[in-house]
Amino acid sequence: MKTARVPSASIRIADFPSSFSADALSAEHLRHTARALIDTVAVAVAGRNEPASLIALDYAREHGGTHIASAWATGSVLPIEAAALYNGVAGHVLDFDDVTSPLRGHPSIALLPALVALAESHGKSGKELAAAFVVGFEVICKMAKAMVADHYAKGWHSTPSIGTVAAAVAGARLLNLSREQIVNAIAIALAQTAGTRANFGTMAKSFQAGQCGAAAIRAVLLAQRGFTGSADALDGPYGYMALYANGEDLHAQLDGLGQAPLEFDASGFEIKKYPLCYATHRAIDGLLDLRAEHGLTLDQIERVEIISNFRGMVPLIYPCPQTGLEGKFSMHYAVAAALLDGHVKLSSFENAAVLRPEIQRFFAKIDAREDQGPASPRWTRVTLQTRDGRRPEKMVTTLRGAANCPLSDEGLIEKAEDCFVHGKYGGSARTLADAAFSLDRLQVADIFRRLCT
Repeated sequence: MKTARVPSASIRIADFPSSFSADALSAEHLRHTARALIDTVAVAVAGRNEPASLIALDYAREHGGTHIASAWATGSVLPIEAAALYNGVAGHVLDFDDVTSPLRGHPSIALLPALVALAESHGKSGKELAAAFVVGFEVICKMAKAMVADHYAKGWHSTPSIGTVAAAVAGARLLNLSREQIVNAIAIALAQTAGTRANFGTMAKSFQAGQCGAAAIRAVLLAQRGFTGSADALDGPYGYMALYANGEDLHAQLDGLGQAPLEFDASGFEIKKYPLCYATHRAIDGLLDLRAEHGLTLDQIERVEIISNFRGMVPLIYPCPQTGLEGKFSMHYAVAAALLDGHVKLSSFENAAVLRPEIQRFFAKIDAREDQGPASPRWTRVTLQTRDGRRPEKMVTTLRGAANCPLSDEGLIEKAEDCFVHGKYGGSARTLADAAFSLDRLQVADIFRRLCT
């Protein structure tokens, strides 16, 4: 007697979006979607004048098509794929966008540029956007929990390499695609999924985030029109889990797909306090605390030791950065800037700031390394050796801005205001916040018509 074949991972995922109703959203789901939208758009506004953003916008404007989605805070409307590409680049180039720990990456920039463009162009409500966002977040976290540790360590940039699939599923939910169409959208998304950590510290990292949204839209709209793909593209013998991962069992995580607590509630969002790689943030928190508590300045420090949990520094590939973009992936620069300036801000990543002689000389005094114990829980220990023989030390386990220590709504609005100033944008961050927190009563197109034109 033949045993029944277990449905493929794509089929199991496809069963979830159609069963998730916008009516199931709680007030907290809407609130956190609004917070993610505020943070993502504000960071894109801050990044709108970066060279990578300007090049992406110029490229997008040259691509013809119906202009039906906003290029955030530029006054331009673009074809929806081009809008997702540009908004993804601008929203990620400063590396100031939110993260979630299971992904080892940035969920909102993977999901929102595609979802907002689709929602604008198809007349969707803010509530429908939120439902799709919750669906995408569920998929991105479940996939990441199954395979991200080795996948990321191997060199994949998990934001697009996992996020493209999740964004396609979320977009399919937004447009109410059928189960079969969602399976096809997953396969088409996988045909475009990529992203390497070798591009960290360059414009191409932000392109990978922008391409994630553009590829997801392409997958959704092709699947909607009947374009097909393999139901085994995720977990078949020649599928994603065999090629991009190490053949881990995706089904073990899918057993809990859509069940309470949702990943949106359990894993949550971590809104960044500093505009650089999240792997530096515990060290920065500790250094700034020690600097204030002991009245220290850079010239009083003889040596700095930073030790993190295993794989805690994997993205930090520039011990001697020479540009602002490289500095965003450098523990050495994070340490030196925090000690010299007493802060790490958007202005810290101008090329001239990174090239300051006292900063460059100090790199040799920093020992940054990983512990060889477990990869979790995550922690960082900071030890300073002063010229007068003191050794102040701090163990940091909780991040300011993390899901268990979140930025307040007012703190988020203050961050958004700083982003608007940095981006030289005349709009109002509070207007953005007011509109986002009214998501359940507005059409997505109305929000961006008010804010980003």
